Amino acid sequence: MAKFGVLSWKDKILLTERIGTTKNYFFLKFMHSYYDALMTQYRRSHVGFVFQFYNLIPSLTARENVALVTEIAENPMTPEEALTRVGLTDRMDHFPAQMSGGEQQRVAIARAVAKRPQVLLCDEPTGALDAQTGVLVLDVIARVNQELGTTTVVITHNAVIAAIADRVLYFGDGLVVRSERNVHKKAARELRW
Repeated sequence: MAKFGVLSWKDKILLTERIGTTKNYFFLKFMHSYYDALMTQYRRSHVGFVFQFYNLIPSLTARENVALVTEIAENPMTPEEALTRVGLTDRMDHFPAQMSGGEQQRVAIARAVAKRPQVLLCDEPTGALDAQTGVLVLDVIARVNQELGTTTVVITHNAVIAAIADRVLYFGDGLVVRSERNVHKKAARELRW
């Protein structure tokens, strides 16, 4: 089986110089494009993203924002099911401007989980929220993790949030500097910051 790796532009030039032909350079360029296409397809089908600033389309309702993902996913849940899962049954037809920050973040979570991802990546999901709303959002993320069996990664500067994780990785200068298993995991509602 062939293995593909990611090469930086500099590496491609060096590799091409070692191979020494234009034909091989274009083959490498093709392979890199092929790899990019495969990664795009993988992310589209298997990875859900939750961002700190929601990235909702203001002219679409909550239902329509979630439907954007369900229209391109392979086996999605309905927008209604996803929004119900995050506690927004009564806010489906509201626009982002008509919602609180916590409600907007839950729409973003519903959008991310509607495609039933294998992996859910959450980048500072509570960063723009007050503590009480942040706990509510973390509870939703934890329930999605449990109920759907989705591998969930929460990236945060808020050390308190680490208490809800099964495993915590600490980074410094782009490297993992420490890894800990959480023996006494807390529920989101127990967190205070």
